[in-house]
Amino acid sequence: MFSSSKTNIISEAEALPGRPIPIETSHTHFVFGEPMKGPFEGGELSVIFGMGCFWGAEKNFWQLTGVVTTAVGYSAGFTLNPTYQEVCSGQTGHNEVVLVVYRPQEISFNALLKTFWESHNPTQGMRQGNDAGTQYRSGIYTSTVEQNSLAQESKRNYQKALSTADMGKVTTEIQAAGEFYYAEDYHQQYLAKNPAGYCGLGGTGVAYAESY
Repeated sequence: MFSSSKTNIISEAEALPGRPIPIETSHTHFVFGEPMKGPFEGGELSVIFGMGCFWGAEKNFWQLTGVVTTAVGYSAGFTLNPTYQEVCSGQTGHNEVVLVVYRPQEISFNALLKTFWESHNPTQGMRQGNDAGTQYRSGIYTSTVEQNSLAQESKRNYQKALSTADMGKVTTEIQAAGEFYYAEDYHQQYLAKNPAGYCGLGGTGVAYAESY
């Protein structure tokens, strides 16, 4: 994945303007064969995770029973309908993220949080492994008040586990989800389309307990 030396999030005034028309992308999930865009029905909920390379992050979530669909994209920034190149420039403020739509009666939000915490290193700030830049920051962007509360609690609990393992401070940002911009078609379900594709996403080796 592209690496950027930008490690400070720019202000809205400094951000690229973007464009009024969304970039072209898929409408159907390559793995599920289901619609990748809403509105979603049947009581499904959504959450957005930022955890480094979104190729690997998306694969980790689409494999979970109870997940209805996933998509990669850009969020938590300022530029309207950004491109991948713009996000990687550090001039949009956006994070490289995965949208997860799930059925809460089939999979708990805490189970999603377990996959999130264990699949990346949330102590690295504006970096994941060799991928550096603000678009690789750790983030949880919630769609309900309950999700936000559970995410905050999980951060505190995982910090305790990391501290016990002599690891650093969690830098994960947790906030209400803003606009989600779908990434270009070739990024969607990339590791299903390219099974040998590289993604350096990796966890700390510290387990997250679903119940503390």
